[in-house]
Amino acid sequence: MFTGIITDIGTIRAAEQRGDLRLVVETAYDTATVDLGASIACSGVCLTVVDKGPGWFAVDVSGETRSRTADGQWLPGSRLNLERAMKLGEELGGHIVTGHVDGIGSVVSVEAQGDSHRVVVAAPADLAPFIAPKGSIALDGISLTVNTVEDDAAGTRFSINIIPHTAEMTTFSTLESGRPLNIEIDVLARYLGRMRSVLEKSTA
Repeated sequence: MFTGIITDIGTIRAAEQRGDLRLVVETAYDTATVDLGASIACSGVCLTVVDKGPGWFAVDVSGETRSRTADGQWLPGSRLNLERAMKLGEELGGHIVTGHVDGIGSVVSVEAQGDSHRVVVAAPADLAPFIAPKGSIALDGISLTVNTVEDDAAGTRFSINIIPHTAEMTTFSTLESGRPLNIEIDVLARYLGRMRSVLEKSTA
């Protein structure tokens, strides 16, 4: 379980195709405090540490995970938003994030607004019912607040604001149109959607 508050930006040092894709990720984390088997969210994807050394850790990315996450994310040189799993008693600064990607969105536009940037994101149609103004959403693992939502013939688009601190501490300092993003909807919205579906079927 995570909070969507990014604590490091890692870089993929190496990628080796084995049974799964083995990644070596450079990090500023003190890896002596990272246990083998620990979970680290990598741009919103919960992955298990399978090896480590000073300044790096390794994870295996399955074919299933690769098929459901942003294209080009797992290449050497790619930068990843990192967050270690939350501990009981820690401050919950963002919102509850599971590290399970629900769909892939894409950046439509990035527009400066004061010191911040307004970012419009296109979302898959099946996620539209779970995205609401002032609701929470995780993009590439970052906990963000939805500002506006628009549904039209072209699909669903929503906007967020990236403040300078968020841009500095994450990979969103280089956002541009067309960039794919891992989307995780709010976990409460996911369960409410499931409850509604079951209730509609039971009363049909």
